[in-house]
Amino acid sequence: MNSLASKSSLEPRVVIVHRETRLDELKRRYNTLEQARFYVEHLGADFDDYVADDRSYKASLCQAQSTYQKIAKVQLVDRSFLSNFIFAGDETIVVVGQDGLVANTLKYVRDIPVVGINPEPQRYDGVLLPFNASDISKLAPETIKGNTRSARQQKAVTLAKAELSNGQLIVGVNDIFIGPKQHSSARYELEWNNSRELQSSSGVIVSTGLGSTGWFQSLLSGARGIAGSLDRDRANLQRGFAWNANHLYFCVREPFPSQITGTDLVFGKVSKKQTLKISSHMPENGVIFSDGILDDTIDFHSGLTATIGLADWQGRLVV
Repeated sequence: MNSLASKSSLEPRVVIVHRETRLDELKRRYNTLEQARFYVEHLGADFDDYVADDRSYKASLCQAQSTYQKIAKVQLVDRSFLSNFIFAGDETIVVVGQDGLVANTLKYVRDIPVVGINPEPQRYDGVLLPFNASDISKLAPETIKGNTRSARQQKAVTLAKAELSNGQLIVGVNDIFIGPKQHSSARYELEWNNSRELQSSSGVIVSTGLGSTGWFQSLLSGARGIAGSLDRDRANLQRGFAWNANHLYFCVREPFPSQITGTDLVFGKVSKKQTLKISSHMPENGVIFSDGILDDTIDFHSGLTATIGLADWQGRLVV
């Protein structure tokens, strides 16, 4: 019995992160497949596309599970449980899904390498999904914990973090938003590069290199207030910056000038040596969230200060 227990403890572990399909979400909402079909077709959409998406995704998930089960102990984890799931650190993390699911996983697994599998390359761009379902047979033995570092390269991903004065912490893989919960103005004091400024705006975005081709780009394109600051690095920033860059960038959205609020500190670089501090002046509706996920929102009300900088660890994407 002791021999069996020892063998079990040495067995490689694989955690496969998955998600509901669009069809699953419809069935959960409308109880039956028939009611889901009626709803979609009533709106003039193609229900067969939902079915095809569901079939393709579950086939890839099943293939990943069955292949890894031949060489390891496999556990499936739905993305809704990621924030509460405890990773031991000795498992292989496999994500089957869209790019957003990989990004969401990276902020919870710390330094554990993540394998991203694209279930349907014709549908998803797969920037964070370097492998297809057809790669799984060869991929599985090469990515088991212990073999990953020697068999497959890894791409480092710098993460952002916001640490509040009350001890709360939030991590962002793409970006962190600090501002109002609703469509209103945020009031806060921003401190950066030995300067302070009281501001009123629609919020502050702090972007990582991974997120620099997304929300960050829309800010660069539309904000005239940062044009002067962009002159030197304009060409490089328009293509985004490196995923493993040892810095972040922040942008203030729609800063409003008034007798007591300024618009000078609207854009800048955040590094280990140069953090960003924001003190809330919002008695209510102030929030901080990351990667567009409202479920992870932290209240950011008057009296609280957030220090934004680089996370203490990097994400690791197997390539």
